Amino acid sequence: MMGGSEADPQKDSNKITNKTVLVQKKLLDYLLMLGVESQWAPIAVRCSALRSIGDLIAGNAKNLDALSSKVLGEEPQVELALNSILRIILRTSSMQEFIAADHVFKNFCEKNTDGQAMLASTLIPQPNSMTHAPLEEDVNMSFGSMLLHGLSESDGDLETCCRAASVLTHILKDNTQCKERVLRIELEAPMPSLGAPELLLHRIVRYLAVASSMKNKDGKPGYSYVQPIILKLLVTWLADCPSAVQCFLDSRPHLTYMLELVSNTSSTVCVRGLAAVLLGECVIYNKSSESGKDGFTIADAISQKIGLTAYFLKFDEMQRSFLFSSVKPAQSHKPLTRSTAASMAEIEDGEESDLSDQKNEDHPILTSIFDAQFVNFVKSLEVYIRENIVDVYSRPKSDVAVVPAEMEQKGGESDKDYIKRLKAFVEKQCSEIQKLLGRNATLAEDLARTGGSGNSQPELRVGSGSDRVQAETLRRDLQEASQRIEMVKAEKAKIESEASMYQNLVGKLESDLKSLSDAYNSLEQTNLHLEKEVKGLKSGGTSTSPDIESIKAGAREEAQKESEAELNDLLVCLGQEQSKVEKLSARLSELGEDVCKLLEGIGDDMGLPEDDDEEEED
Repeated sequence: MMGGSEADPQKDSNKITNKTVLVQKKLLDYLLMLGVESQWAPIAVRCSALRSIGDLIAGNAKNLDALSSKVLGEEPQVELALNSILRIILRTSSMQEFIAADHVFKNFCEKNTDGQAMLASTLIPQPNSMTHAPLEEDVNMSFGSMLLHGLSESDGDLETCCRAASVLTHILKDNTQCKERVLRIELEAPMPSLGAPELLLHRIVRYLAVASSMKNKDGKPGYSYVQPIILKLLVTWLADCPSAVQCFLDSRPHLTYMLELVSNTSSTVCVRGLAAVLLGECVIYNKSSESGKDGFTIADAISQKIGLTAYFLKFDEMQRSFLFSSVKPAQSHKPLTRSTAASMAEIEDGEESDLSDQKNEDHPILTSIFDAQFVNFVKSLEVYIRENIVDVYSRPKSDVAVVPAEMEQKGGESDKDYIKRLKAFVEKQCSEIQKLLGRNATLAEDLARTGGSGNSQPELRVGSGSDRVQAETLRRDLQEASQRIEMVKAEKAKIESEASMYQNLVGKLESDLKSLSDAYNSLEQTNLHLEKEVKGLKSGGTSTSPDIESIKAGAREEAQKESEAELNDLLVCLGQEQSKVEKLSARLSELGEDVCKLLEGIGDDMGLPEDDDEEEED
């Protein structure tokens, strides 16, 4: 089944033919009997049989169909073979048997979208009474019911939960439809008093947090392999699935917890690295435009809480860890001998002692769970995250383009509203510049802390590129804002100049009006003097009285006509200038000038005559 060189097409053809013939010869039935039905067989035999089943179905469509339809047991206690293998995963006390059974589901789901969809279709939540029933009590429980039972953390069993999470990872891998379907699954609360149903994704994140809080007697994480396996599920689920990213961010504490997990020194390098990858997915696969949940906000939170350089260092630390650096393209299985079986028993007994090895702080089973495919996937994802986070972080939060339309006065818009809108626009730009300055300062401090180490790590070069982009964006925005401020200042100076000119014109008109008033008063004095002379002549009894009256009347009429003509011309001129003064006063008020102060004292010393009608009566 394993064949020879992968580069030889003939060997691949032989592998497919060999697998088909072996199943035709009922090898699958014998392997299922040894690995699943014969619980009396030694653990080494059962594990080898399960691994052989996984190899037998890998890449062979006929064998995949054969396994999915295979049933075990006798009537009426019959069960699908896949259900029986899942039951082993959830119930076995042997880590090696769990890994071997998990190998079957990994190969069953690999490039088998129909098989993944078939398994996902059975994931239907059951009532609480069924959810908390022991697995051994109901052999007729569906595949999905058993898997959700394991994921619901029955009796606080996080180990069972993480094993079910590993199976769910295979079902969701590279299958968007299955991701969307499982995303809608809601689990009932353990007790009705604890609240409304909870989304499966949110429940899994909650178990991740619970696992980090559980310690063993030495003060170390009590479930050192639970967090990495659950994180592997979340990384696989969120990959290229914007709706899953949105669902993850719908709960605000999720982002806060992930930021803390990346910086948690008590967590393993692998856990911190996978948490960093998960945060990166929340940026690169984020299609939300909602404030507080968009990619820019996540990138900004990473920069503020962790620092971009420290964040990128998590990737390098993870890649240098034993778990990632020791992975091999394909694991060859040792021949089944008595010594191999004995070594398996030793592994089971010595798992806890392996944890004390300083070279490998991760649990031994993770070397099997984190296969070459997943490690390579994380490496490719890391490159994509680096490029996109710098790009998202370097862009302003809102792309504000300065277009002529925003600088022009709109139709029907008053001067006051126009100036107010321009002021708000400039304030918004200044606020954006301040934010850019803050982020630029953060980057500068980040680089300053690591610049003296002498390392030319890729993340430092990425930070420098981001710094240059930030500086260029800042200079451009600052220049545009300065130009807009200068335009507003120039317009204000022009309006003030016009106001001063009109103010001088008003002063000149007031002076002319005063001169005309003085002339009118002089005429009145002359008129009064003539009247006194007339009265004196009348009292003297002269005969020239009629002639004097005639002369007086003619002079009065001529003077009145002349003064009326001049007064009419003056009133017309004053009416025109008054209209200009009112417009200028309104404009000065919009610019914030005190109009009353400018007009103070004008007209107080003018001796204007009383109403013309009184004069005519005289």
